Amino acid sequence: MSHIENGEAKRILRAEMVRRGVSYDDLAGLLGEAGVKETNKSLRSKLSRGSFTADFFLQALSAMGVGSLRLTE
Repeated sequence: MSHIENGEAKRILRAEMVRRGVSYDDLAGLLGEAGVKETNKSLRSKLSRGSFTADFFLQALSAMGVGSLRLTE
């Protein structure tokens, strides 16, 4: 069984943003379209701290069009 480290969700979210060329402004807009109100500043803070809910994590991934994740190599 694989071990998930602290901060892994933050790294996954940032990696998906980079992979898709999504900026914080873009993500705020995509989340807004989905009914989730976030600003560029609030997103930067959340991701910097790594303190966000599982709901937010899934909403952000969904807003970016992430359909599946690979957690292990």
